[in-house]
Amino acid sequence: MNSRKIKIAAIGTLVLFFMATSGAIVKNSASSFSSTTKLFQVMQIIRAHYVEDVPAETLITGAVKGMINALNDPHSTYMDKERYSKFMVETEGSFGGVGIVIGVKDKLLTVVAPIEGTPGEKAGIKSGDQIIKIDGQDTTGMAVDQAVSRIRGPVGSRVTLTIKRDGQDEQDYVLTRSNIQIKTVHGRMLEDKIGYIRISMFNENTGSDFRKQLNELKSQGMMAVVLDLRDNPGGLLTESVKVASNFVPQGPVVSVISKSGDKMTHSSDLRTASYPLAVLINGGRASASEIIAGAVQDTGAGTLIGTKTYGKGSVQSVMRLDSETAVKLTVARYYTPKARSIDGVGIEPDLKVENPVINREEVRNTGNMNIRDLQLEKALEVLKEKM
Repeated sequence: MNSRKIKIAAIGTLVLFFMATSGAIVKNSASSFSSTTKLFQVMQIIRAHYVEDVPAETLITGAVKGMINALNDPHSTYMDKERYSKFMVETEGSFGGVGIVIGVKDKLLTVVAPIEGTPGEKAGIKSGDQIIKIDGQDTTGMAVDQAVSRIRGPVGSRVTLTIKRDGQDEQDYVLTRSNIQIKTVHGRMLEDKIGYIRISMFNENTGSDFRKQLNELKSQGMMAVVLDLRDNPGGLLTESVKVASNFVPQGPVVSVISKSGDKMTHSSDLRTASYPLAVLINGGRASASEIIAGAVQDTGAGTLIGTKTYGKGSVQSVMRLDSETAVKLTVARYYTPKARSIDGVGIEPDLKVENPVINREEVRNTGNMNIRDLQLEKALEVLKEKM
């Protein structure tokens, strides 16, 4: 790329930067112009004098990452093509694929389980099948992430998996990709008609899936419910509000206050709580899941059991830079119904219960699964007293 094109690329990027920070530029235009000029000068110096050629795009990306890192905010980040793609899959809750969970066993790419109702399951792929090739490419030494990216693709497109099954010859499975839903809600009935619902994260389907699971347990005669939010990394705020509204009484669930001071309050319209509630929490949960915990605790809608939460009381917005990259930026803080900010503080449980530290490698090696869940046991005890 010649010098003129470098300048055009740099100026274009800086114009986008100006647009994104227009308020600051109006208030302090001289300082902003000086800083921008310095950025442009450094790019020119590197291009002219650095010992090796460096693509302009590499320098621009580095500058963007540097600006985000300068915020010293662990929740603000630059998302490259791969990271942005994964983020969209997680939050949208679906992707084009064939519906098989894969892993590595004995250094071979292996099917952990097919997902019911998906192309993989319908074609007859089974747990334990070894994936020898993907579209004719040998999978020997292929990482799981790389295999997943090759198996996924546009809905309606095809992928060929060469499968080796014990006692059988290799066989090609030509599969048409379909829309695969990421299931974030799992539930079952426990003893004494106590329902158990676990939420692994919050994507666009979580609120409606939770309501379906709750209604299913109601139809089975549920008399109380355990909501398990342990090790939940969070997700979409709006979906956490939908879940909370099944338990939190009429009124505020969470308030979001932006840099400008604008306040948006998300509320529940629930008139009467239907069931005694226990919520399991720990330090592995944050953000959207903490919104539920804070609302439950502030309103007395249930009992929090476990250990203190992570303490992420900020809200991020994803702003696209182009079709493949984006910036995730902290744009607001949220507050519980009693106006508590839990950012950097976390939420203390009503009943502190530590679970035993699990050596997962030892469990895999010995097969010993007789590990008590003391937090769940306490939840059942609390709910039985309230029923």
